[in-house]
Amino acid sequence: MRILKALSAVLSYPTEELVAALPEINEVLAREARLPELVRVRLIALTGELLTSDLLDIQERYVGLFDRGRATALHLFEHVHGESRDRGQAMVDLKELYARAGFELTARELPDYLPAMLEFLSHRPYEEAQELLGDCAHILRAIGERLQASGSRYAAVFAALLAFIGAEGLNPDARPQPQPEQSLDEEWAEAPAFAGAACTAGRTPAQSVIRLVKRTA
Repeated sequence: MRILKALSAVLSYPTEELVAALPEINEVLAREARLPELVRVRLIALTGELLTSDLLDIQERYVGLFDRGRATALHLFEHVHGESRDRGQAMVDLKELYARAGFELTARELPDYLPAMLEFLSHRPYEEAQELLGDCAHILRAIGERLQASGSRYAAVFAALLAFIGAEGLNPDARPQPQPEQSLDEEWAEAPAFAGAACTAGRTPAQSVIRLVKRTA
């Protein structure tokens, strides 16, 4: 299950630490038998881009892809519930799932943040990961196809997740549905599902990679 930990890292906000770990991550990606060769090649192309590009440039591109607008947001429930209270209950249920397995978030991040979910699932049996990711496969596919249509190599991560669970892959001919235009001020002005600092709707670009830790007795 180290592949999910590797994909979680690749999909997180780029830092110097992440770039330094990319050679080791590449070894994990290259050895994963569940991934088709073409998917592995595209993942290595993505990590190669991260490894050889200027850090500030890849950070800026990352923010443009995942932190501005909702079409490719990494908070999965946002694609289903938006900012409604249904999303809030779904996040409570997911957080309880983490807690029952003995894990908790180590920073103020929403539990539906995909890199955090992948980090959790990297410690769980394959069948559990397959079921949970299978439940949101349509969201993973939609995000991946939007990234693919924009020419982003990050689409390879979503193709890899779908292949890992044996789900239908990205449609190379898919064209993303147009998203309603909305200014950043309007987007950030919407009421959150919950009150309180722990449930902020977004993540500041400089926030480090989220990690889960075993709960202590």
